Amino acid sequence: MTVDVAVVGGGVIGFAVAWRCAQRGLSVTVFDHQPAAPEQRASQVAAGMLGPVSEAYFGEADLTALLVASAAQWAGFATELAPFGDVGYRTDGTLVVALTADDHAEAARLWTYQESLGLPMTVLGAAALREREPALHPRVRGGALAGDYQADPRRLLRALRAAAAAAGVRVVDRRLSAPELSELDAATVVVAAGCGSAALTGLPVRPVKGQVLRLRAPDGEPGFRHVIRGWADGRRVYLVPRTAGSGGEVVVGATEEELTDAVPTAGATLELLRAAVDLVPSVAEHAVAELCVGHRPGTPDNAPILGRLSDRLVVATGHYRHGILLAPVTADTIAELVATGETPELIAPFTPARFRAGGDGARS
Repeated sequence: MTVDVAVVGGGVIGFAVAWRCAQRGLSVTVFDHQPAAPEQRASQVAAGMLGPVSEAYFGEADLTALLVASAAQWAGFATELAPFGDVGYRTDGTLVVALTADDHAEAARLWTYQESLGLPMTVLGAAALREREPALHPRVRGGALAGDYQADPRRLLRALRAAAAAAGVRVVDRRLSAPELSELDAATVVVAAGCGSAALTGLPVRPVKGQVLRLRAPDGEPGFRHVIRGWADGRRVYLVPRTAGSGGEVVVGATEEELTDAVPTAGATLELLRAAVDLVPSVAEHAVAELCVGHRPGTPDNAPILGRLSDRLVVATGHYRHGILLAPVTADTIAELVATGETPELIAPFTPARFRAGGDGARS
């Protein structure tokens, strides 16, 4: 039986796209690209920071606009998913902090840039930071409050799967090869297979290894409420406290390594813990509950690849550090593209056309 849409990829992006397409009345089948190893999905390792402000970097104006647009959709997205599960959406904000004078000088350049874009970024002194978050180390020199959010990616994926099922989406546990895409009995094929998208499309999507720690507080409370991102003697780290009922979980991450293996290392664990304890000393008493290794789907310009690759093939991949944040806007725009045939203006800068055929990563 021919379906309107075949989505290749059973992660957050794949199911969000499938759900939105089904809501438009399209028949949808999801081909789960990692049925044998669901723990290796990026969403199972991701911390779930929704950081359009703290993730705004120099030279990425188009990407920042996309992040801001998607963040604006997140409250409604979480509310719509609520009947299918609590996705851990929180709006406490992010404290971006610097431990030393050198750290502060480096961070201040970025805060100034983010403020210049009109983003909600408020620079704070050391005393004001500790008033907001007493768990911070007394040595912290200064920082800023960013108007960012967070969600729990594992809960999010469960809710999206349930929402898609309720909308009539069919799921097939099957890993597909590139030649098999042309054999799918579907009017449109959407490739949302993360790092696996390169082999399916020839696009320059590469795996970027990330190691993440999940800690548990002994009393069941994380000990702080803001997401904390910071510089500690030149080392970057983030700490994400989970919502009530999570058992006091704190997610600490993350390395960025141009490696393809999935082996956790003692060195990465040491660096993450050292930086985390330097910023929030109380986490030294937390138990190490899990050491996760995953791979972000990176691209040459660190931006996603969204749009039509051929008459029948559409891609939604390469989200790198932003897959959870960009899920709402990716789902809406790709569903619109599939349903209408028109590329929404918001994703026009991110189409596959910006890369030459053959996937060498150069601009066309």
